[in-house]
Amino acid sequence: MKSIACMLSTAGVSATLAVLANPASLAAQDNPGNKTAVEPASEGKELYEQICQACHMPDAKGGAGAGTGVPALAGNAHLSDKSFAINRVWNGNGGMPRFGAMLTPSQVAGVLTYVRGHFNSYPDAVSEAEVAAIANGTVPKADCNCAH
Repeated sequence: MKSIACMLSTAGVSATLAVLANPASLAAQDNPGNKTAVEPASEGKELYEQICQACHMPDAKGGAGAGTGVPALAGNAHLSDKSFAINRVWNGNGGMPRFGAMLTPSQVAGVLTYVRGHFNSYPDAVSEAEVAAIANGTVPKADCNCAH
């Protein structure tokens, strides 16, 4: 519940609603010729700053003090597995809210591409199709290292 409380601050709700009101502006950079994963999509950065950093902190190093249960995203080896990362954001787990009910596959792809490329050294982008496959349950559980 702590993670949900982080997101539900007045400022957090306002920012989240502003982002969700215009999902078309937050498309992942999946098309050839667009920014690469090493140049994170600005939409993913905006989503991280407006939603994720309230709990995971601006430097993505997780919570300290009272927020010690919030894991670091920076330097997180689990994020090398796209399926794990997508599943965790889409379905939630423990204190991590289920963002699949609030974000589009394109938005999840954008924010994960940003987090994996900016705070880690995973240069391959997360595609909207990869998120949609997990969101639609078309990826067999045996094919991913995710918590189910």
